[in-house]
Amino acid sequence: MTDATAPQQAWEQLLAGNERFIAGEPRHPRQDAERRHETAGAQRPSAALFGCADSRLAAEIIFDQGLGDLFVVRNAGQVISSSVVGSLEYAVAVLEVPLIVVLGHDSCGAVRAAIDSTRVDAPPLPPQIWRLIAPIVPAVRRVLTAHRDEGATPETVDAQEVGAEHLRDTIAELLHSSEIISQAVAEGRLAIVGTTYRLAEGRATVDAVIGEITR
Repeated sequence: MTDATAPQQAWEQLLAGNERFIAGEPRHPRQDAERRHETAGAQRPSAALFGCADSRLAAEIIFDQGLGDLFVVRNAGQVISSSVVGSLEYAVAVLEVPLIVVLGHDSCGAVRAAIDSTRVDAPPLPPQIWRLIAPIVPAVRRVLTAHRDEGATPETVDAQEVGAEHLRDTIAELLHSSEIISQAVAEGRLAIVGTTYRLAEGRATVDAVIGEITR
């Protein structure tokens, strides 16, 4: 799909799949032997998804998709890195996906770790874990500052608000880091949707949209 309506069509397909999942009526499409053979030679996913590595965030299940439907990139806290940007650039430039979904979720351990790291008495984290969550800390500090008059502290700050801030930061950093992706958005060939997955409900709610998408 490369026409101007492709981002909207791709998003509507995912929305419909998520609604089936919420209702407990998944179709498990394109998951049979025929589809396996059909995709063995090449892939043509309808969207790329960059999400948190949390075990409860299995993208193909949440959106009721099948083999070859989603190009999925994941790490803890959906934090931008060179490998993430390169993978998503491949999805856009080579696989020609018209949509990138950035998927966060509530009760995120990486967000919680970033919040806890701002405590005065916070113990030092292992270096690799710290490097992973460090990009989330600016979102924590902005939310703390915004609610300073209310006495917000790392113990009381709203983790959902921090997660939403970080989600928007992730999208902004992706556009800043990739000329391929930002140009595709500017040309109308690509849209980016930032969503937050509600673990109990099963719904992916929209928090941010870049490009030609009607929510």
